[in-house]
Amino acid sequence: MSYTEQMENAVSAFRALLKEQLDRTEKMKNAAPAVDYAKKEHIRIGICGGDGIGPIIVREAQRVLSFLLQEEIEKGRIELFEIEGLTIENRLEKKEPVPSDVLAAIKTCDVLLKGPTTTPKGGTMESANVALRRELDLYANVRPVVVAEEGIDWIFYRENTEGEYVLGSRGIEIEGALAMDFKVTTDLGTRRIARAAFEYAKNNGKKNVAIVTKANIMKKTDGNFTAICHEVAKEYPDITAEDWYIDIMAANLVNPAIRSRFEVFVLPNLYGDIITDEAAQIQGGVGTAGSANVGDAYAMFEAVHGSAPRMIEEGIGEYANPSSILKAVEMLLRHIALADKADKLASAMQICGETEKKVVVTGDKNGATCKEYADYVMETLQKIS
Repeated sequence: MSYTEQMENAVSAFRALLKEQLDRTEKMKNAAPAVDYAKKEHIRIGICGGDGIGPIIVREAQRVLSFLLQEEIEKGRIELFEIEGLTIENRLEKKEPVPSDVLAAIKTCDVLLKGPTTTPKGGTMESANVALRRELDLYANVRPVVVAEEGIDWIFYRENTEGEYVLGSRGIEIEGALAMDFKVTTDLGTRRIARAAFEYAKNNGKKNVAIVTKANIMKKTDGNFTAICHEVAKEYPDITAEDWYIDIMAANLVNPAIRSRFEVFVLPNLYGDIITDEAAQIQGGVGTAGSANVGDAYAMFEAVHGSAPRMIEEGIGEYANPSSILKAVEMLLRHIALADKADKLASAMQICGETEKKVVVTGDKNGATCKEYADYVMETLQKIS
């Protein structure tokens, strides 16, 4: 096929993508208001193991969750609903990032506790996470990072449904000449992630929101993101909004002289993906960090790290650290208006991971197993009034 013919095909494909994204903005305009979980009589929590070490760590997280919610489960207010089929094998067989029957089951739930999922390298199959964020409109990826002894108390609001990832598997290629991917920034999508960040700051006594982009280079997408964030900031006169470029902010986070001054961050999808892993490493590694993916109708909670296929191949999956998925459980509990349960788990995690350290997971056979650590957490929970 000639370059000219390929160009015509590319233009046609791009026109379809533009229409699709404009249609998506119309759906945002008509979205239902956010769920008020404090008033909800029945909450269904989906439990989805994923693949690799996912089923192992989620199994232990489910045990801890069941322990904390025993009374609510017995009364029927909360239901734990196990969902099978989000494995890499099933996704490849069905040729779907999230098989349709699995997605239908997920949509019967209010919130989802999800294990890591493997994304195939190459090919056209997109990430299960990207597909779920789009299908459930989980527009806010929220990741807290705390290092108390260094004065670090950060929370990141990463836009979750746009940027480079929304069309990441649907770029254009002129064979033998070039390839192009697309970055999408909508006004409505930016406005709602900005408002989520500033609302968090207002409700939690934070005085600074860092808007992190590369607006000096990506003048249309990042430029609009920055401008809209500042429009939203005008509604919060007691909060300072600061502009930072992503490369400088990456350096700031490893600079002890400045990093403790930051509080809340709001940033586009790709930058947020990268810099939150850096922040988690400062906290103690990606194995210590939980992640929330929040929309108005649904929410998904997961570990920051991946599925660790190497650990499965080496037969040491049972030695995976469940701390990250347990942090996600804490965030899930806060989301469904059970802050007292979340506080108990946070206290237990601090005792187990920082104060006592009677059971230590190292990720190999020299340390404790995932189950042993979960047992330790539950024993500690019993001691907390």
